[in-house]
Amino acid sequence: MDIIDRKYRILQAIIDDYILTALPVGSRTISRKYEQKLSSATIRNEMSDLEELGYLDSPHTSAGRVPSNKAYRLYVDQMLRPMPLSVEETEFINRCFDRRMHQVDELSMRIAKALSSMTHYTAAVMTTTPRNEQMLSHLQLVPVSDRRVLLILVTRSGTVKQSLLELGARVAPDELYTVSRILSAQLEGMRLSELPGALMRLSGGCETGIHQIVRAMAEQQPAESQSDVLALAVGGRSNLLNFPEYSDVDKAKALLSVLETREKVVSLLSHNGEMEISVRIGPETGMEETKDCSIVTASYRLSDGRVNTLGLIGPTRMQYGKALSVITQVGRSLNTLIERQSRDE
Repeated sequence: MDIIDRKYRILQAIIDDYILTALPVGSRTISRKYEQKLSSATIRNEMSDLEELGYLDSPHTSAGRVPSNKAYRLYVDQMLRPMPLSVEETEFINRCFDRRMHQVDELSMRIAKALSSMTHYTAAVMTTTPRNEQMLSHLQLVPVSDRRVLLILVTRSGTVKQSLLELGARVAPDELYTVSRILSAQLEGMRLSELPGALMRLSGGCETGIHQIVRAMAEQQPAESQSDVLALAVGGRSNLLNFPEYSDVDKAKALLSVLETREKVVSLLSHNGEMEISVRIGPETGMEETKDCSIVTASYRLSDGRVNTLGLIGPTRMQYGKALSVITQVGRSLNTLIERQSRDE
């Protein structure tokens, strides 16, 4: 074993032990439980080096060491071993999705409860739809002045988008009503991103008055590439209070305040980049109140354009292997449920 490999193994042993016990890890523990061939003195020297490199911290009240956020980052990126779920755990997840669920809120809460029950962490589930991908339910044209018309688009998810159209000539209110009814019937169920092209095709065969309305609608810019949050569910908020890291009352209250605030939970679940699975540790979570937490998220795009983001929030000494296995299996069961319901419909 070369010296670099030795440091690597000792650091992994420290992290594994601290995740299990939440107690600072000393050289004797490592020598007795993980590296029997190494003396305590050798392990102490290696631990001192690891501390200088920023991978270990030394609490004032103990001679042992605890992993730093830098160590957890290395652990997740390079050391993490898969933790397969038991047959019982897999069956429990499958049972959670063994019946049809049409309400987004109901599905989100069921997922959150399953995640928090299996991991004992706080779980959050967010369902979003990119605005460009939302499907049109109906539209309405409302006269504002002689040559100005308010276009109202209502999506199947209940989102309302309004924009002002400038017309070249006056159009009678009853004509606006007729155009609204015709276009709603022809465009219902179409994605918002597809509307400009469809309207341009329709405008060619329209009468002069209707043509300018349809043409003005087609020239509107597509909806912003942001997303609307359709549902948010949080399960097991109080689970975190069972961990010794949150025995401090003020610290616990600050964290619970975050978990009770919709906007902050949405911010925690949202992250940049195209990664389907993300692990953010400590300060990477982006909030002062969660600097001692880790957040594991997984996003799954459904066939109707919706995106479900599943999240687990726990201490930085989270059992990352277990968390990733659970969140992956729940995602698979969710996709199976959605596909089954789509076939039945």
